Amino acid sequence: MRTHRDRRVSRPVIVGAVVLTLLATAGCGDDNGAGAPTPPSPSTTVTTPSDIATTNVVPSDPSVPVYRPPYIDHVAWAQTEVGPSLQVYPTTSGRHTTDPAAMNVAWAEVVALDASAESPGMRAQFDCHWRFARIVDPEKASWNLEPERPVVDEQEMISARCNPGFAEEH
Repeated sequence: MRTHRDRRVSRPVIVGAVVLTLLATAGCGDDNGAGAPTPPSPSTTVTTPSDIATTNVVPSDPSVPVYRPPYIDHVAWAQTEVGPSLQVYPTTSGRHTTDPAAMNVAWAEVVALDASAESPGMRAQFDCHWRFARIVDPEKASWNLEPERPVVDEQEMISARCNPGFAEEH
């Protein structure tokens, strides 16, 4: 036998149902006179420098900031003591986002800004900086990627602090 307590629905479920109902009915206007419902507009999309669209999730807590693309402000080549280095300058969003899809979006932005970055070694260095440098030193001016560094496995990349093969340039 069910009691009143068994039939309770949690607040998030109710809120989710209300949001879905509102979204489903939002496009039911009859602007074209044909009686066909107008589909709801897509979820928030942001165009990055490479015209990549990404859906942004709205946090349930409005006091939590949402960090949206672009994640990369600019890139610049520099000649350093270890050779050429692509300096990647992240935006505030790039430094602080927790969106799991953001790393791929950010890399696509890098490649859109400089196609010569597209190599396995450069991508691995970028991924390492994205995963770890943002935590260790979130305000580091740039993440420096060197095409001359060897391609290594993830464990060796981490052990080398994202700089396999030779010391980090200063």
